[in-house]
Amino acid sequence: MISIGIDLGGTNIAVGAVDASGRIIASGSIKTRAERPYQSVVRDMAHAGLSVLKKAGIPLEEVRSIGVGIPGIAVKETGVVVFCTNLGWNNIPLRDELNRYIDKPVYIDNDATVAGYAESVAGVSAGTRSSVFLTLGTGVGGGIIIDGKPWSGPHGVASEIGHLTLVVDGEPCTCGKLGCLERYCSATAVGRIAIEVLKDHPESSLFALYKDSPSRINAKSVFDAARRGDTAALHAFDQYIKYLSLAINTIISFLDPEIIVLGGGVSRAGDFLLNAVREQLPKYLMFKSMPYSRIETAKLGSEAGIIGAAMLTS
Repeated sequence: MISIGIDLGGTNIAVGAVDASGRIIASGSIKTRAERPYQSVVRDMAHAGLSVLKKAGIPLEEVRSIGVGIPGIAVKETGVVVFCTNLGWNNIPLRDELNRYIDKPVYIDNDATVAGYAESVAGVSAGTRSSVFLTLGTGVGGGIIIDGKPWSGPHGVASEIGHLTLVVDGEPCTCGKLGCLERYCSATAVGRIAIEVLKDHPESSLFALYKDSPSRINAKSVFDAARRGDTAALHAFDQYIKYLSLAINTIISFLDPEIIVLGGGVSRAGDFLLNAVREQLPKYLMFKSMPYSRIETAKLGSEAGIIGAAMLTS
């Protein structure tokens, strides 16, 4: 059987027809245009799903279900999206609205959760029973897989790892709290940390490049400069790795998953990032002589949202 996977983002909607092994048979994407009423966005989601089926030559009768990954929280029992901040959605009946166009079971979960689920089915954590997925992008999202299934908790908020408090009374977060993990472990955090470091390092190549527009400093520019041996960039990179390692240690101490997968834009640093985390992490572990979670970077990239959504079940 085939499932339709929909990765709903604030900018784009990615859709795919996915088989039982997690293979995308056909895919497509459209602009979200989130400023419109939700009914228009959901209509386009449904039409995009039907277009992908047509593209793959798959009749609707062969579709088992529709899965949707959302940048927010939904109530699984009702299919109501409680909120999606970057869509401006609150208490939206997504399941009922989708069923107006496609009469198939609809399953909804957080986008980072479904990406983590995809990695556990067809990616780097395949074959494991427990894993945690961290999306290190503009913010930090999380996906928890227990006994091979996504775990969001009875209230749907169990994977909000980015809003664990990492630093008491720390940096203000967009969620309204202070010191959230997201403010120290995201790609955005890399730039902020670097800007602070550069104040004391006018000799840095980064300072020369961005002195007139420091807000343009991003994770890639910092990592690239660190690879070249720039002292200030290395200092910023080391600070970031410390925070990320502390966050990973918290996950290990609390959940002890078999593997922790790093995804999102920061993960594109590959071995440069992985090697640094693997070196730093043991300093914070409580049981230093015991085995602990393997740390890897994600494998599926942008396809993870489609695959994971399609694999959702009740």
